[in-house]
Amino acid sequence: MSLLYLTGRRLKVFVQQPAFLVVTLIQPVIWLFLFGNLFRRIVDLPGFGGGSYIEYLVPGIVVMTAVSASMWSGMGVLEEIDRGTMNRFLVTPARRGAVLEAVVVEQTLSVTVQAVAIVLLGLAAGARYPLGGVLLLVAASALLGVVFSSLSNIAGMLVRQRETIIGLNTLLLLPLTFLSSSFMTPALMPSWMQAVARGNPVNWALQTCRSALAGSVDWPRTLTYGGGLLALALVLLWLSTRTFKAYQRSV
Repeated sequence: MSLLYLTGRRLKVFVQQPAFLVVTLIQPVIWLFLFGNLFRRIVDLPGFGGGSYIEYLVPGIVVMTAVSASMWSGMGVLEEIDRGTMNRFLVTPARRGAVLEAVVVEQTLSVTVQAVAIVLLGLAAGARYPLGGVLLLVAASALLGVVFSSLSNIAGMLVRQRETIIGLNTLLLLPLTFLSSSFMTPALMPSWMQAVARGNPVNWALQTCRSALAGSVDWPRTLTYGGGLLALALVLLWLSTRTFKAYQRSV
């Protein structure tokens, strides 16, 4: 019950700021239509596989947005600490782990809404996907939201400096995105990039749904990458809740 209440508390703030969702979609729209038009002929390269570049690009923009939005999660944790809200939770019967779990759930729901909005924009631009592929894409982006919001929360609770979270976002966002199949098929990447992409959770999210979005599910690939992403999400979520104990010892 404590997780449900704390999540509802976070969602009330989110619902009361609909303009925030609109603002967070501006950059993905720019990426989508800028890259979609600038590189639309890239599908003609031998080895790319043909098709529409917009259809290839939309999943990349979805996961890029999931990483970007989730990495600011730690800022909300720092705000709760600065306002004294975290200290108040220490004298309530709420389960300690639920405090940070609620932050992750709220962030994941936000990422899910953004993913659906970007897919709808892609459909408006001419992309076409089977429903099953879209559902897998949304689920993969939600798991990616858990991974990076948990990572951001860990940084927020342990370091407690906004500059660290800003630096972490700047450090990880573009390298993880470009060292994945977000914008380019792995077959056309240099061999060292292909090797890095195989261990990149952003690429795991893409590989989970690429075949389904193309209309033919490669179940071994989907389950392997999706399972790896789920396992990583659960581990980081657990670690983020454990950092609350470090905070307790410091107050």
